[in-house]
Amino acid sequence: MPKIIFLPHEEVCPDGALIEVESGTTICDAALAGDIEIEHACEKSCACTTCHVIVREGFDSLNEPTEDEEDMLDKAWGLEPESRLSCQAVVDDEDLVVEIPKYTINHAKEHH
Repeated sequence: MPKIIFLPHEEVCPDGALIEVESGTTICDAALAGDIEIEHACEKSCACTTCHVIVREGFDSLNEPTEDEEDMLDKAWGLEPESRLSCQAVVDDEDLVVEIPKYTINHAKEHH
């Protein structure tokens, strides 16, 4: 089974994490299953950018982004060439290293 290494993030994953996942799982679902409370304001429907991640290793093993995802990513804070919406990025059979950006564009953040 592939593994996802989540790099440390001050709020949602201070120590980083290593999670084993089934191929076919999205990065967002893997994070949530591993108790990493990644934001997903649109309930994983590709309608916002709060679950934006940067895939530092293994980017090419992910499914291709759709045009809708690419349009949403254009609005993401800190966009990089290896950026994906974690709710749309499906893990294949390769290990990943994922960074959750420090900021999101979420005007209605819950639990704060």
